[in-house]
Amino acid sequence: MSDMTLAQWQYRQAQLNLPTQAFIDGSYRDAVNGATFDCINPANGQLLAKVAACDAADAELAVAAARAAFNDKRWAGQSPKERKLVMQRFAELMRLNKVELALLESLDMGKPIMDAMNYDAPAAANCIAWNGEAIDKLYDEVAPVEEGALALITREPLGVVAAIVPWNFPLVMACWKLGPALATGNSVILKPSEKSPLTALRIAGIAKEAGIPDGVFNVLPGFGHTVGEALAMHMDVDCITFTGSTKIGKHLVQCSGKSNLKRAFMECGGKSPNIILADAPDLDAAASSAAAAIFYNQGEVCTAASRLLVQNSIKAEFIERLLAHAREWVSADPQDPSTRIGAMVDGIQMEQVLRYIDIGKQEGAKLLLGGQRTLEESGGFYIAPTIFDEVTPQMRIFREEIFGPVLAITGFDTLEEAIALGNDTDYGLAAAIWTADLNKAIKGSRALRAGTVFVNNWDGGDMTMPFGGFKQSGNGRDKSLHALEKYTELKSTWIQLA
Repeated sequence: MSDMTLAQWQYRQAQLNLPTQAFIDGSYRDAVNGATFDCINPANGQLLAKVAACDAADAELAVAAARAAFNDKRWAGQSPKERKLVMQRFAELMRLNKVELALLESLDMGKPIMDAMNYDAPAAANCIAWNGEAIDKLYDEVAPVEEGALALITREPLGVVAAIVPWNFPLVMACWKLGPALATGNSVILKPSEKSPLTALRIAGIAKEAGIPDGVFNVLPGFGHTVGEALAMHMDVDCITFTGSTKIGKHLVQCSGKSNLKRAFMECGGKSPNIILADAPDLDAAASSAAAAIFYNQGEVCTAASRLLVQNSIKAEFIERLLAHAREWVSADPQDPSTRIGAMVDGIQMEQVLRYIDIGKQEGAKLLLGGQRTLEESGGFYIAPTIFDEVTPQMRIFREEIFGPVLAITGFDTLEEAIALGNDTDYGLAAAIWTADLNKAIKGSRALRAGTVFVNNWDGGDMTMPFGGFKQSGNGRDKSLHALEKYTELKSTWIQLA
């Protein structure tokens, strides 16, 4: 399927049966109040579908179904081996439906179809399979205690988990929450972004087909201030897990405190530094990577390397290389297999990014590339890849998350200065350092305050590596075995022996 033409993808699109209803207790249904919201295609601004707009009434039904499923142990009570087999079947069915899932993802949020085919759809299925495989590999503990006692440390599922996921990687982010939460025996209520709900709704049906029992996995499309708020404040939800903006993450933590002190795990924003030292092993590779690190997925990436810090002795040469690679990123129809950068998710996000571009100009940054809306005649929401030079730490485009294809370049002289600039942010999600000097690589990676540090690459890693941030980039970790810890309670049992 990877060699399909634009016309063939458009034909596939015409054959799609778009999922539009909520999924509660094993069946698709309209919102209780019958309300819907418009799901728009970012590529052309046209209506894709009208999707159920859930609110507090739907949240009540989903929580009740999830609680009943948890209490009667229809999922948590199955043996680890049985749950693993179901999760593996779930992953396999996702792989069999790869083309449909990739197309839904591309249509819904504007990402290039080949990115959805080559990364999003397979990575999501792999996440489910990986967590399923982990189920019967996790052991409880026996504590070292006195001769007359037996002390057990066991892990139990939390109960009902509400997962609120973002619009930029809707399917992958959903599975990063869903995989470990299901693997540890919880019931899950997934609230996708109203900007990109389609893949979440589709995998609910796939999960049921795979054998996930009714009530264990529910999907509530709708808005954050209605159904999202209802889940965050619900007294019978045991955990709220979220990926999105720092502003909303802070609010959800407050909801936890105002309600039942539910577990609250937030993966939030970033303003990640990409540090290029003069002794980088391959300047052209670093320049190519720097372009991809900000323009991939239209820059709508929480770990986007939006701050490029370049040693002044090579800065002019590096920028020349960077611009050559950046010009290869041309905005185009997301359904065209040759497209590298698609449409912004909606008009609201496009206008926000354009405002930041204007701010950069007003504050005195030097515009080197792009800076404008493109393909306006299509009706879609496209922005040309944009690069600013001479950006100072006082400028808003240096400090604030833009979430678009906008790169800010700042020069430095010493490694110590680069580290200080890199850490001069409220965020701490990702960072990178490019150097051929092992001492500088280790010193730099240790000094950078970020949850993930890349050395001579950007965005390396797989399911074995935990993902999350320092500071206002959030708490807790997705991916790896550490993610499973978020969705369990530790129970200590002290048995006094006769």
